[in-house]
Amino acid sequence: MTSSTARFIDIHVLHPIPFSNLNRDDANAVKTVQWGGALRTRVSSQCWKRAAREDFQTRIGQAALRTRRIGERAARELCEREWPADLALRAGGHLAAGSSIKFELAKNKDKEIIPNLVLTNAMVYVPETAVSELADLAEEFRTLLEAAKDIKKPADKSVLPKDRIEAILRSRNGVINLFGRMLAEVDEAGVDGAVQVAHALTTHTTDVEVDYFSAVDDITAAWKDSTGSGHMGHAEYSAGTFYRFATVDLRDLTANIGDEPDALRELTAAFLSAFIESVPHAKKNSTAPHTLPSLIHLSVRTDRPVSYAAAFEKPVHATETSGFAEPSANHLSAYAQAANAMLGNARILTSGFFSIDSKDLPGLGIRHGSLDELLETTLARALNPAPAGTSA
Repeated sequence: MTSSTARFIDIHVLHPIPFSNLNRDDANAVKTVQWGGALRTRVSSQCWKRAAREDFQTRIGQAALRTRRIGERAARELCEREWPADLALRAGGHLAAGSSIKFELAKNKDKEIIPNLVLTNAMVYVPETAVSELADLAEEFRTLLEAAKDIKKPADKSVLPKDRIEAILRSRNGVINLFGRMLAEVDEAGVDGAVQVAHALTTHTTDVEVDYFSAVDDITAAWKDSTGSGHMGHAEYSAGTFYRFATVDLRDLTANIGDEPDALRELTAAFLSAFIESVPHAKKNSTAPHTLPSLIHLSVRTDRPVSYAAAFEKPVHATETSGFAEPSANHLSAYAQAANAMLGNARILTSGFFSIDSKDLPGLGIRHGSLDELLETTLARALNPAPAGTSA
């Protein structure tokens, strides 16, 4: 008998994006992938996850900091507390050098080591409040730091208590509990993420377009004493309808935060909204690709997450009247119906969608009149499961 306990909330989004380059590779080119024998535009999971995380942080009023420069950041905090700059920098060096994380010293433009400017080899990922906690620790041991030697090489030891520093590095907030943390150098600092995010792919074949541009020199244009532009260049762009998928593991999130139903609801709701509404910021000033999704489908599952990316292994084709969004929605609905027939509907506690289009899509469950209604219905069923044997 299938359990009635919710385990995963799957999020499926169809998102038309106009002329843009949301995610570039090391050559500033549009990221692509071959899928189903066709070239698709791709936005990496890391890129869209960062955009979602920034939105998520705003929604819950918490922030996390990922950096190799944690000591330098703590030193700046101490300067704001009116510490002498050289002592603040020494304190930052000892804070950064005081954990199990190996480190190196930053260098100036002449390749000379800068004392106390410590860079941890691994990026630490901590709540933003950890900066103040580290500064408080330095305040507590100020006398010891005033007498301490500078950190000048990786073999130098910090005078600050290692256990106190690492306790701060282990601290968490809602951001880390949801997205997880990899920090193997500090015991028990790792946190298993409760969300999984797929790379976003266009549902159809795309072409990369090269945009050649020029910049006018205003003085030359006014004086008319020469011809030609002040600058010429080119950039790559593409456009398309993306399929985006993510899933929230409610069991893992509960394990991270403990038995706190209100926090579970807050974090889950904030992530769903952030993932649905976020758009990466690359080249936003020159493309402003701030579109909304054309379709959002949510399902609550008891067994395992199910991506519907395979619905688009055969690329969608547009018609003169449909574009790509409408046939993509039809493909998604048909594939969901087939997948549910294969696995059985008993594994799905609730399923629903909101679409800009007014068309019914039977494979995607109940049609909702607004995004808020879809989210509320999904959260209510996921976090307050109906007794076994009742209908979703």
